[in-house]
Amino acid sequence: MNRWLGLACLLLTAGPAAAAPLKAAVFDFQFSNLSPVPSDAADAARLERVSAKLRALLERKGLYIVISTDPVRAAVAKSADLRRCNGCADDFARELGADVAITGEVQKVSNLILNLNVYVKPLTGDAPERAYSVDLRGNTDESFDRGIRFLVENTMGAGK
Repeated sequence: MNRWLGLACLLLTAGPAAAAPLKAAVFDFQFSNLSPVPSDAADAARLERVSAKLRALLERKGLYIVISTDPVRAAVAKSADLRRCNGCADDFARELGADVAITGEVQKVSNLILNLNVYVKPLTGDAPERAYSVDLRGNTDESFDRGIRFLVENTMGAGK
């Protein structure tokens, strides 16, 4: 009897099990160039780099299980901007079996002023989309690395 009582107490004090991270389709960052300076190869390389870094940080922090978006990459490339396509990112994410669609956008005002924005949209229930943003000063690899790291560790992953 004491053994069962001890086991029951242990189970009650252990609390609920932590929920497994949701599966996330993390799409490549897209570029919104608001500056008079045209985009170049360095801008494209930074988008690719920050996209990979976001995926790695989300996984390492245990915030999401990142699933590959490769199966829909060609369709995404043909579609409009993922932020302005009337939910196409959600449709692509559902097709991949994700619980969450994560899109990213870099807004370039000038070579000095940029914004890194990440949008997280749950695909079930009625939870609203969450937006995370960080301002960058300088269009450099270092500013992008610091910005995405800050965004994930201090806003998206606060408390984990």
